[in-house]
Amino acid sequence: LAKMVLDRAPDHMSKVYFGLSGSDANETNIKLVWYYNNIRGLPQKKKIISRWRGYHGSGLMTGSLTGLDLFHKKFDLPLSQVIHTEAPYYFRRDDLDLDEAGFVAHCVAELESLIAREGADTIAAFIGEPVLGTGGIVPPPAGYWAAIQEVLARHDILLIADEVVTGFGRLGSMFGSEHYGLKPDLITIAKGLTSAYAPLSGSIVSDKMWKVLEQGTDENGPIGHGWTYSAHPIGAAAGVANLKLIDALGLVDAAGEIGGYFNAAMRDAVGGHVNVGEVRGEGMICAVEFVKGREGRVFFDANDKVGPRVAAALLERGVIARAMPQGDILGFAPPFCLTRAEADEVVGKTAQAVKEVLG
Repeated sequence: LAKMVLDRAPDHMSKVYFGLSGSDANETNIKLVWYYNNIRGLPQKKKIISRWRGYHGSGLMTGSLTGLDLFHKKFDLPLSQVIHTEAPYYFRRDDLDLDEAGFVAHCVAELESLIAREGADTIAAFIGEPVLGTGGIVPPPAGYWAAIQEVLARHDILLIADEVVTGFGRLGSMFGSEHYGLKPDLITIAKGLTSAYAPLSGSIVSDKMWKVLEQGTDENGPIGHGWTYSAHPIGAAAGVANLKLIDALGLVDAAGEIGGYFNAAMRDAVGGHVNVGEVRGEGMICAVEFVKGREGRVFFDANDKVGPRVAAALLERGVIARAMPQGDILGFAPPFCLTRAEADEVVGKTAQAVKEVLG
């Protein structure tokens, strides 16, 4: 299975450490990052930069990496080693006068100022989803990842790509890293690896990191890290079967092609509604964000529960969509085997549900 994963991963990746969930894979990633910098003689270089609205799990460290209020409040999170920067969420930019290029420049400036305040010598890694998932299904603005990676490289900060959602085809590419030109030092995988038929996750380690980790074991003995159910045979068997089927059925190409059709159809059907601020997506993932007023981008009061009400109206019509947190956002992540007829049905029923709730 590790060979199958590495055959599909970016060329510079070297090894896979398996776990059970995306949360434990990200815990593994942070431990490996800290170990890596200790072996390099950089014991102060330990902070992790995440992004507001990112989702990376719900443990102590991974819940801290997650940039959503719900996962922090009353849990005494985030932990002090985790710091957050601007989400690449163009629709929710503070300055509505900024175009996409201007907003990317703003995100980069915010990152640079955070690094300057904290000190690059204290910052170990930056973690991000290629497309923000739970935080609103938000593809990055054009040029974002290239600009961010330039900053990280200049400050010797590792890049962790959390591909729990985007790995193995969701965007119409095998990995989101490939889709957006990322060259991560670690990649987190989980849901897409088995299509969630059985629990399995993984941390994919780059050549660059692996060489240092090997040096560490030469000096200190085996790495003291492990999970009881790592690479459990049931999960691994599901992973092997799933990856074979993704190839045999041409599902990565299908996710790109039918997903593109689905996103375009959704924009056509509801994008012009007075209470739809944005329809966005990439490949087989799509979001509809609702607003009280498009002019000036006025949001609904959270107590109105517009997103959950539209999701409930859709469920009554036999379509499952997700009311996303921190906003009135309806998220869709259909199976890769979706047909055009099924896409049309989902879109048609979404338009009906929007009309029922919002008129």
